[in-house]
Amino acid sequence: MTKANKTRTDLFGKARMGYALVESLKLEDWLRFARDALGMDVQMQGDTLIGRLDQHARRLVISRGPLEDVAALGYEIEDQASLEIILQRLQQKGVEVEAGEARGAALRGVEQYWRCIGPKGLPIEFYVTPILSDAPLSMLASGYVTDSAGMGHVAITSRRPEAMLGFWQEILDARVSDDIEQRMSGLMLDIRFLRLNERHHSVAVACTRGRRMDPIRTRIQHMNIQCATLEDMTAAYQRCRQLGYRIMMGVGQHTNDRELSFYVESPSGFEIEYGWAPIAVDEENWQPTLHQGISTWGHKPLEHNLGDELRQAARAIRSLIRREYTPFDPKH
Repeated sequence: MTKANKTRTDLFGKARMGYALVESLKLEDWLRFARDALGMDVQMQGDTLIGRLDQHARRLVISRGPLEDVAALGYEIEDQASLEIILQRLQQKGVEVEAGEARGAALRGVEQYWRCIGPKGLPIEFYVTPILSDAPLSMLASGYVTDSAGMGHVAITSRRPEAMLGFWQEILDARVSDDIEQRMSGLMLDIRFLRLNERHHSVAVACTRGRRMDPIRTRIQHMNIQCATLEDMTAAYQRCRQLGYRIMMGVGQHTNDRELSFYVESPSGFEIEYGWAPIAVDEENWQPTLHQGISTWGHKPLEHNLGDELRQAARAIRSLIRREYTPFDPKH
């Protein structure tokens, strides 16, 4: 074998979160939530809600259906050569990949896409060329930070965090940014943060310490979007409260990425973290750190009540008898 064959191509910096596809029967509520509360550019097209943050034609797509959850996450890949490496890695791991149809590509706002079933059964999709729009944005926010870092990040709870982390690290060469220990609802959580590019993290994976349980109904616990100004964030917070959406954590600042944000419950149950000014990672000098607690201040639960605690405890117990799917795991 030649030296060149032994050298693994590093795909770090070649991938970024590009879109989220959600399935819900609450389209009218999603329209009000995304447009009037969060301040995004949102249009209803038949049975589909289209949300824009920037020049990309589609960032958040809500399709009518009973899932009430994220139906797929799409990752924009820098170039065709990098995409081919990703598809080859998935094939070598025995993960089935299928090319998306033209109708599905149009729904997602991309020219072509490829789809696999990722960790926790969440479909993960890859594409190279997004469809752009020169139509003016009509939104309450002044803008959102996307570009080479992508549209934001997701946080996922898992009973099999090692396999979950392995997917992102082995397929996309994600790097560890840092870890957090946090006690929530009487449980100690270990949270690891992975980055795909200069954004501090694109994926966060949380697990309970000791007996692994999953108290979250949805495939993701939250999705983050980053607004352009502090005023955008505080105005969205006020709108969410005035319109009656549940603020799960009030405004605060994180220990690791220093982002100022709040968390609001979406119509489908997972949370949206609406944030401002996280740090960007300096690759030459960054050292992973273990932080105690997710926040330096704030992020206090505002509308998380005893009923929420009991439902989460029941889901955590039920999760013990379910197997969590993870691709290319030897147990599957």
